[in-house]
Amino acid sequence: MKESRLKIDIITLFPKLLEAPLDESMVKQAKKRGRVQIKIHNLRDYALDKRRTCDDKPFGGGAGMVMMVQPIFDCLKKIGKRGFRILVSPRGKVFNQSIAASLARKKHLVFICGHYEGIDERVHEHLADEEISLGDFVTTGGEFPALCFIDAIIRLVPGVLGNQDSLTSESFTSGLLDFPQYTRPRDFSGWKVPEVLFSGNHRAVESWRKEKVQSITKKFRPDLISKVKK
Repeated sequence: MKESRLKIDIITLFPKLLEAPLDESMVKQAKKRGRVQIKIHNLRDYALDKRRTCDDKPFGGGAGMVMMVQPIFDCLKKIGKRGFRILVSPRGKVFNQSIAASLARKKHLVFICGHYEGIDERVHEHLADEEISLGDFVTTGGEFPALCFIDAIIRLVPGVLGNQDSLTSESFTSGLLDFPQYTRPRDFSGWKVPEVLFSGNHRAVESWRKEKVQSITKKFRPDLISKVKK
């Protein structure tokens, strides 16, 4: 087996939320090929009491429970200092394709998944190298956003996708959305595939696709147009 190109550690209170998705489809194949190595760490293994407690009431009062710094610190100590530590957090910068590409170039990533009402501020201040958010909405915990991040990152690791050329024509690679795709049948219930795709004229097809990239992006995500022009 080839040496892994990317090592990923995930710290979570709920390992089962991650196990099945990370053992399917592209991620499973990436692990088999040795391009990616993934390890899930159960944070409760680093608790100090018999109840395996990893959260407590917030100082100063308030609703909910706060994840404790000690189990996270000890887990990170066990993993080692070489990993780039990412705290899945609503206060972080919103994840995008550029961030995915940057993280895919690193050798070791560590994802810290929060839960409950929040995480002790000392994790933010002293233990995380970067904080990343999936978007401006609330999830129960950091596990599902972490899965999205990992999926987007892994597919950019060399050797993971069978056809690396497909990466250059995907949505957001150029900063815009992708062009429309069609396959058989040519005519389904009166819904026909554009004739230009059968013309055999590669320049015409390329021109059509470029025009569609612009029109689709303008229709569904006009904000991206302005970002690309800057």
